[in-house]
Amino acid sequence: MLSACILSHWLLPMRISRYRLSMDNDTVLVSTMNDVPGYKVVAVHGEVFGLICRTRNALSNIGAGLRTILGGEVGGYTQLLSDSREQAIEHLRQAAMEKGVNAVLAMRFDCNEIGNIISEIAAYGTAVRIEKS
Repeated sequence: MLSACILSHWLLPMRISRYRLSMDNDTVLVSTMNDVPGYKVVAVHGEVFGLICRTRNALSNIGAGLRTILGGEVGGYTQLLSDSREQAIEHLRQAAMEKGVNAVLAMRFDCNEIGNIISEIAAYGTAVRIEKS
């Protein structure tokens, strides 16, 4: 536990510098906050979203069904949903770039199931252009 706290504290400056770099490159900052400290919103381009629909194979679904009977974490689905969120954010970034913005603020996730076999993950937020204050 202590090593995780130390590692997290050590990585924080790296995350901040990566975000600073993203303001200078052709990448899009994605934040769950409504604003970015040290920056001001100069243009709002409206809602933007990234969507991904994924499913596991039939054998994985059978294994997951057995796991629900026995209890415990269903690792395959945990990984599927984690990967799906990352992919939805990448789709969100691509959609934002198409609008010509450099940030997405107030990003949120929405998750649904389609026909009890397909997981749908949507990442959405407000596409904005930001500049240093």
